Amino acid sequence: MNKSASVLLGIVVAVGAISAGGAWYTGTKLEGVLKNAIADSNKQMQTALAGSNSTAALELVSMDRGTFSSTAHYRLKGEGEMFGGESVELLFVDRIEHGPLPFSRLITLKWLPVMATSHTALERNPLTDKWFAATKDQSPLKGVVNLGYDQSINGTYELLPLETKLDEQSQLTFSGLKIDLAASAQGQKVKADGYMDSFKLTTVTEDQTPVQVELSGLTLASNLSKSSYGYYMGDNTLLMSSTKATFGEPKSVLGLKNFEMKNSSSENGTSASGRADYKIGELSFNDKTIGSAQMAVSLKNLDIPATMSLMQIYQTKLQPYEKAAAEAAAAGEPAPELSLTEAEEAQVKADLEKLLAGAPQVALENLSFNTANGESRASLIVDLTKPQSMDLPPDELGRQLLALLDFNLKVSKPMLVDLMTVQAQMEGQTDAKLIADQATATSDMFSAMAVGTQLATLEGNDVVTKLHYANNQVDFNGQKMTVEQFSAFVMNKLGGGVAIQ
Repeated sequence: MNKSASVLLGIVVAVGAISAGGAWYTGTKLEGVLKNAIADSNKQMQTALAGSNSTAALELVSMDRGTFSSTAHYRLKGEGEMFGGESVELLFVDRIEHGPLPFSRLITLKWLPVMATSHTALERNPLTDKWFAATKDQSPLKGVVNLGYDQSINGTYELLPLETKLDEQSQLTFSGLKIDLAASAQGQKVKADGYMDSFKLTTVTEDQTPVQVELSGLTLASNLSKSSYGYYMGDNTLLMSSTKATFGEPKSVLGLKNFEMKNSSSENGTSASGRADYKIGELSFNDKTIGSAQMAVSLKNLDIPATMSLMQIYQTKLQPYEKAAAEAAAAGEPAPELSLTEAEEAQVKADLEKLLAGAPQVALENLSFNTANGESRASLIVDLTKPQSMDLPPDELGRQLLALLDFNLKVSKPMLVDLMTVQAQMEGQTDAKLIADQATATSDMFSAMAVGTQLATLEGNDVVTKLHYANNQVDFNGQKMTVEQFSAFVMNKLGGGVAIQ
């Protein structure tokens, strides 16, 4: 054997020895790592299910350790409203290749050392038997995840494609879903990206009306970080290229294209803020385009400790009361009394004062609908503040709680004409001139009624209402008045009281 071959053989032997020793060492540490990961997962599930009357827990059933690989079995149990009010049990098997160089990574030329590579699959049980049958006896849920020595993870989970009859009148076709996941140690940062090509469900309603729902081009993305209070904050995105619902006889088709849902949340000290945006690129009926829509809502300056404390009282007191009251109503019995101890009442009061001291804001920043010829839009901003006392009379308490209210509404008359035209076409009308005349008349009637009551003004082709409140002063469509005057004004226009001049 020449010198080069000897050196190469020595390197191979050395790497093999190191890998074997590392694999044995990893195997001895793996069970503890898994138990810690399961404990963290259970904490996160407990947090996520708070307030839902549901519980879920993951447990390690068994662990068979070898030198180069181990096999673990897990059980996931859930019960409560999230699981249909019944107990649910899912079983998983996990074939774990020990690091530092798992064979499955070596053959794909991935040389970066890892503690382990996990190959997880859902196991068959009575609950999942039909699911397995739909995927031709393959495990319908699989995952390959790498665990780093720094406790970080990265990998892919997959729901397999399937086509199955749910019952005699229901058929499901699913293209499958893949999600790429990466998380730092203890899940401090989590990033996930997923994609589904198509989903199709055909069924009938209780009155035997045929219904077909089709989804296509689903994209999911999350980029989250665990806050100092244990909740995840960051960005979530859901995109859907097309959604279509077909129903009735003769068939009617409601379609959505380019649906977007994006939400974000952030933490600044003890305060949290969040925002959610929704968009529909195109709404159609029977292939006739109706328009597009947007909505944006936000929440600012929410005191986190006070909110968590109020949530705790809600979960321990109010939620059980709501359930008992519902059960009593169903049985035709009087509702039970809600009882809070003096300490709990004092805590609620203190939490509310702390929450309001942070000056929280709730806003519907935009609610709009566009058609070919116009746009209607609404917005509402509400700023709250801490009153001098929570024991004030209701009218004075409300006055001090509300720091600012700003409401704007714009209804486009051409947009109304577009909507009335589509509605007439949906009802089977075919006379174009008659449809146009009726739509215009309806739009004009709405405008005349709104402006006639002085609850709105006409700006060009838009019916507009503007309301601004601050410091006990109301500005309504340019007319300034006190709260009392405004209340009397509205009552008068709605049919009672005396007009305020």
